[in-house]
This record gives sequence, C-alpha cells and structure tokens, in this order.
Amino acid sequence: MKTPLGHLGYCTNIHPGETWTDHFAALQQAIPELKKRLSPDAPFGIGLRLSNIASEELEIPENLVAFQHWLASNDCYVFTMNGFPFGGFHDTVVKDQVHAPDWTTEARVEYTKRLFRILSVLLPIDELGNAIQGGVSTSPLSYRHWFEWEQPAARDYIFSQTTQNVLEVVAELIQLRKQTDRLMHLDLEPEPDGVIETADEFIAWFTDYLLPMGIEQLTGQFGLTDDEAEARICEHVRLCYDVCHFAVGYERPADVLDKLKEYGLRVGKIQISAALKAEFPEAPEAREAVRKAFEEFNEPTYLHQVVARSGFGHSSSGALLRFRDLPDALAALSDDHAEWRAHFHVPLFVNNYGVLQSTQDDILEVLKLQAERRFTNQLEVETYTWGVLPDELKKELVDSIEREIQWVVENTK
Repeated sequence: MKTPLGHLGYCTNIHPGETWTDHFAALQQAIPELKKRLSPDAPFGIGLRLSNIASEELEIPENLVAFQHWLASNDCYVFTMNGFPFGGFHDTVVKDQVHAPDWTTEARVEYTKRLFRILSVLLPIDELGNAIQGGVSTSPLSYRHWFEWEQPAARDYIFSQTTQNVLEVVAELIQLRKQTDRLMHLDLEPEPDGVIETADEFIAWFTDYLLPMGIEQLTGQFGLTDDEAEARICEHVRLCYDVCHFAVGYERPADVLDKLKEYGLRVGKIQISAALKAEFPEAPEAREAVRKAFEEFNEPTYLHQVVARSGFGHSSSGALLRFRDLPDALAALSDDHAEWRAHFHVPLFVNNYGVLQSTQDDILEVLKLQAERRFTNQLEVETYTWGVLPDELKKELVDSIEREIQWVVENTK
C-alpha cells in the first residue's frame, strides 16, 4: 500500500509452506481480509517470499499468469521480495542453515536470478505509466562461523568468490532492465554473524571488492566506461536496512545512513522489525529476573544472536561481546554485562515485555529519518516469529499482521 513514506507491505515469510501451492493458499487466505481492513480503496502491497521450490513452480508460465490475474482481481501488487531463506523456514530447525546455500554457490545465484525474473513480470505500472522499482533482499553473503574468519586469506577467498557470484546477478539485472525497462536491485541484508554484519563491513565489501571487481567485469562485458559501470553497480546493489539487525549491533540509524551517503551507496528497502533488549541492573536478584525473562524466548527454531554491552553507563560506551545464539549468552552471562540485545523479531506494536523491552525506538527513528530524507521507497514489515513466541504473545495471525501494519501507518503520518 502506498503511504507518505513509500510502498508498505508485510513479508510473507510469516506464512509456513515451501511449495507454490502452499504459498498461494496462504496468500489467498490472508491477503483479501487484510486488504479489506487496511486498504479497502487503494492497492495493497505485498513483500513476497518464495522458497527455491516455490520460485521454480511460480516461474511456470501458467502459474505466473494465474498469480498476475489474482493480484489484479484483488487490487494487490508485489513491489519487493525476500530472497534470504532458500529452503524450509517454518516447522523445522533453521538456525545457521538460513544462510545455506550461501553466495559461494551457483544454487544461490540461480535462485536469485529466478526471483528477479519473476519480479520483473509482477512489478506494476504507477500512475505516471512507469514501472515501479523493485528489490530482492538477500543474505549477507554467508555465515562467518563456517570459515576460519580470523584468517585474512580465508576472508579474501570468501569475499572474492561471493562477489563474483553477486556480479553475475548484476549482469542479469542490467540485461533485464534493457529487456523490460524494470529497474531492480539486490539488497544485501547485514545480520549478526553474517559475513557482512555492520554498515562499515557493507561499505568495506562494496568499495574493496564489489566496485573494483565489478568495474573490471562490466566495462568488458557491456562496453561501459568506468564511471558508467560504477553507476550500474550502485544502482543494482543496495543495502537492506533491517532495523532489528542494526539495533542488535547498537548501530544508530542516522550514523548508518550518513556513512552510506558519504560513499554514494543506497538503501534498497527498510525491513521494519524489532529486537529484544534489556539493561541489567547491578543487584543480583534483579539481574536474575532479566536472565529468566530472556530464557522465555529461548526456542530451538531460529538463531537468536545476542550482542552484550559491557560496562555500566551510556549505551554508546563499553565493549560489545557477541554470542552466536541465545543459549550461549545465557550460559556466559557475567557481572560486567550491562545490556543485552537479542535477534528475536518481536511484535512491532509492543514495547515492553515485563523486564525486557523491544528496540521499537529504533524503528521510530528510522521512520522519522525516512520522512526527512526519503532514502528508499520500499518498507516491509518483517515479523516472522509468531509461531515461536511465548504463548501469552501469540494471537490470531491476520489480526497480528493487521496490528503490525496499522502501527506503522500510524507512525508514518
């Protein structure tokens, strides 16, 4: 749906199922009711998630045409896609396998190219007769704990190999734009323990690997000048600003955006999501209450990386200590931990969970900056953890999605 801050939808990775039949059935069940409640008189936007299997099935012409007709008859449109989870994402143990296959593999390349081919067909025409831009978000190249990440040679190998594969997708996007006049971008999503975890790491990868390798390749492949090749790369590869992920790393939104602007890099979309956080009191009993509250969110499906801040005082001070998952942090809690932030996508519209809080303030700050700077035109609500939340937080799914989107709308006015 169109809002003053851009196109807004919710990511359909919230729905279980890995075949196109499953995906489509979930959309047919949820979307018409959500549109009636949230956007009865205007088109309703969707952030489409397709597994690899579903993408293969949807690309079959009769399936794609049928989906186009369904979107048109329900006054809905797809403006972004989530290409991070390749395979099973519900009712299975996901953990670090959410990164598999990673960007070292041809399977990841082909899956991503397929998503873009589908998106090029689904992107609608705006009121001025132009196709709107579209993006596909993707993993932060790989998961750093699969490699000897402290070894410079290992890092260089991974960055070189994954970058070459990303550039294969960039070449596809250049060709698709010539063929379809659709401008589409690959939006890399930094995440705790990803090969790209922070804004600084995204910028370093972009400037040290993507640009030099890409300029050399694209000038020869497409006959572009160096400046033209650089412009194409910056056009087609952008950052996915997942608010939860950056908040877990204690990165302030304005700082991230200022750094990107300095290097001429862009945000492809905002994934509106909230993490868990809490400051630890110094009193032992109060600290134990916070620990037990975090333990309520210790579930076995997804990775819930934790970044702890040591030292008491302002949140900008103190060293950051990183834990691969919530059980690791719970086992390592020490007296110098002053604050924890945990990668657990909790509902947007709830700020307090007893002694825990959410990073809702980061979302409000990002929305305020979007109103001021308009650094993207794509906003996607991404709370996918309804099935693994503590029982008292579980609500009927359509009602929950409605509350999420309504909360965003109310905070974009």
